[in-house]
Amino acid sequence: MLTRRHFLKVSAALGAIGGFLPARSLLAGVLGGRSRPGADSRRPLVISTWKQGVAANEAAWNVLSGGGSALGAVEAGVMVPEADPEIMSVGYGGLPDEECRVTLDACIMGPDGNAGSVAFVQGYKHPISVARKVMEETDHVMIVGAGAAEFARKHGFPKEELLTEEARKRWLEWKASMSDRDDWLPPEEDHDTIGMVALDGSGDLAGACTTSGLAFKIHGRVGDSPIIGSGMYVDNEVGAAAATGRGEAVIKTCGSFLVVELMRQGLSPQKACKKALERIIKKSGGRPEFQVAYIAVNRDGEIGALSLQKGFQYALGEESGNRLMDSEYLL
Repeated sequence: MLTRRHFLKVSAALGAIGGFLPARSLLAGVLGGRSRPGADSRRPLVISTWKQGVAANEAAWNVLSGGGSALGAVEAGVMVPEADPEIMSVGYGGLPDEECRVTLDACIMGPDGNAGSVAFVQGYKHPISVARKVMEETDHVMIVGAGAAEFARKHGFPKEELLTEEARKRWLEWKASMSDRDDWLPPEEDHDTIGMVALDGSGDLAGACTTSGLAFKIHGRVGDSPIIGSGMYVDNEVGAAAATGRGEAVIKTCGSFLVVELMRQGLSPQKACKKALERIIKKSGGRPEFQVAYIAVNRDGEIGALSLQKGFQYALGEESGNRLMDSEYLL
């Protein structure tokens, strides 16, 4: 218990040296409180998947550099590719499913462990914002299909046509070339996601993931992207991770959750990504031909990025700039 005499001594000490140390740090130490290590001096950063992550990072960095939250940053960031018709794996302009319908999936998760998700939603350009509304306005985590579309409508999101003429053309070409060997998984389209994780200046983490899914997929198929713990996961005490690539392989290994749990055990983000990918290799019989990649960041601002196959790129945004980088790979 703090006596009056002790309090007066503390006040005098603060007045004498307050110009050298923040008062709240002094009070925390004197009164026995514990501030988060490095939280006030941690440098913000954002990391995201693929080339579309560069523009997404710019929007996210605008939030972070202005003192905004990691949660606000990841939503603002992934909304950029969601609205870009030239990016045919996310949002507006995304390649359709086998029925020529654009169906979207997204999830978001904040530092408090709360999360929101929508899957198999049609007619709404920004599923990430609908997912955030699910997180903040309901006690649910995931809403799907017609229910997700109705939820979006009731919350004022405008319904829009998401199928562009270019996407329709691609679908017609696919339909004309189908054969009995078609498995709804054209290999050139299996990097279908933008995942993003961010660390803000307060030391808080958040993540987002959004996609139109595999091109020409079976109608109703949902991959890892909207599944908390598969496509993306955040634990503010440890770190955050996001996945891209063959969603089925990520789902079967709870990929992003696994990366975070490995970081909890003391592995660096890079080593955690490696262990998680090795799990996929083992469960796939030794040498899978598909692509999976992970990005990760821990509470100290260390990052990881690794893929199964050559060709994965990720974007890193921080004070020194925003750049696209080639990832290391295992196979």
